[in-house]
Amino acid sequence: MPPAPLTATPATPPVARPLAPAPASLGRRAGALVYEWLLLTALLFVATFALLPLVSPEPAAVAPSARTLQLPSVPARAFTFLALFAVGALYFVASWTGGRRTLAMKTWRLRLVGPDGAPPDRQRALLRYLAGWLGPALALAAYLALRPFGLAAHVVWLVAFNWLWALIDRDRRFLHDRIAGTRLLYDATGA
Repeated sequence: MPPAPLTATPATPPVARPLAPAPASLGRRAGALVYEWLLLTALLFVATFALLPLVSPEPAAVAPSARTLQLPSVPARAFTFLALFAVGALYFVASWTGGRRTLAMKTWRLRLVGPDGAPPDRQRALLRYLAGWLGPALALAAYLALRPFGLAAHVVWLVAFNWLWALIDRDRRFLHDRIAGTRLLYDATGA
């Protein structure tokens, strides 16, 4: 019996597999950081304005001299700091979870992911926010320790400790990303 004729089957086009997202460059992350500082500054100005009636000292008419600057009391200043700290935490945790991004991250096409490649949950986002305060906390502690010796000006670079960490990290991650187990990726789609 003769063999059956061979029929050509249409070739199926190769399926394009999506490329794995690349880590964001240090320059892109620095640009987003500057933009983020501007946005956060505006947000904190608005929050401070809303807090003024709660923390302002007595009116100038009651003050001994209307020309003297009246500072809020220490408890009022502590309350203001804690309230602004909470506003920052709320802003960032809400922006980093559920696949959402801050405006700076959208503009610079960055995406924050956890170790599994998914957006971070609330706990991981809060840990990242708190870890972001390590540099400023180190700077404050070093300032208090070195001020009696006249060396307090040398601690300014510690404010940027978290970001300088990327220069020595093997994956070029910021310290708060290393601690929280998160990564900033370049999102070429911008979606």
